[in-house]
Amino acid sequence: MYKIRQIGLVAAANFRRWRRNPQIVLAFALGFVVCFLLSDKVLVFAREHDTIVQVLEPFIWTFGDANSILVISLLLLLLFADMPSLGNEVPLFLIRINRKIWLLGQILYLVLATMGFMCFILFSTCVLAGTKAYTANLWSDTAAILGYSSIGEKIAIPAFVKVLELSFPYSCTLHIFGLMAGYSVLMASLILYLNLWKGNGGMIGGVIFSGFGFLMNPEVIAGILRLSQEQKKTANIIFGWISPLNHATYYMHNFGYDNLPKLWVSYIFFGAGCLLLFGLSIWKIKNYSFDFTGTQK
Repeated sequence: MYKIRQIGLVAAANFRRWRRNPQIVLAFALGFVVCFLLSDKVLVFAREHDTIVQVLEPFIWTFGDANSILVISLLLLLLFADMPSLGNEVPLFLIRINRKIWLLGQILYLVLATMGFMCFILFSTCVLAGTKAYTANLWSDTAAILGYSSIGEKIAIPAFVKVLELSFPYSCTLHIFGLMAGYSVLMASLILYLNLWKGNGGMIGGVIFSGFGFLMNPEVIAGILRLSQEQKKTANIIFGWISPLNHATYYMHNFGYDNLPKLWVSYIFFGAGCLLLFGLSIWKIKNYSFDFTGTQK
């Protein structure tokens, strides 16, 4: 119990660094701006056609898309670029507790901060939905128009028929949130490990991780390699299994009639990846050379 308290104190010390921290303020401000820019297409469409939306639909149609998840996840580089945090309190922590406990506190902070940021993104899209939104667990007329016509595709809103027919807004939101969080925690854990392994390698690793997800997008590959429609379907299945970003995309899953991974497979994929990277970080911290270059006033 005492060790759990120590882990919590380390995580709390990291959160105290958020006060008046321009890096953190910038990350959340950019997150809100990105939510506004990405969800604006849905809201403008609803206003132009005089329809209302379910309060969670801006989040669903915005972050059901791989490119939107990629953009939001890149903001985590602002939150975790300097992980593990080496603030003024760290020497004291290392005297009173061992390295493993200290790193577990860093990992707890990483997970909680990521979940908090994802909650902020969800809340922002709900706020942007405005007063012309309802809370019932039913798809809106806006969603029906976008899903059952070609309009959604024309304005690049991923309102897929299989999502509308096989789920409801609240359950769909829960899965999209869970997949986004899994992808984001995996990326953050990679940044942590690479920073422990080689200085500031986490920033470079995060960018490469995101670039890999973008390149493994079937649409991107099809455009580069000029694949036929049949080849594109095969690529869609292959990259749906190997790309973390595709695992984080809700519609890129098996809903009963294709060969894409099921939702529970993606949750295991993210969970196993995070545990592996956390384990490697705990192993690496044993020989990590702390470098305290000065103190902050």
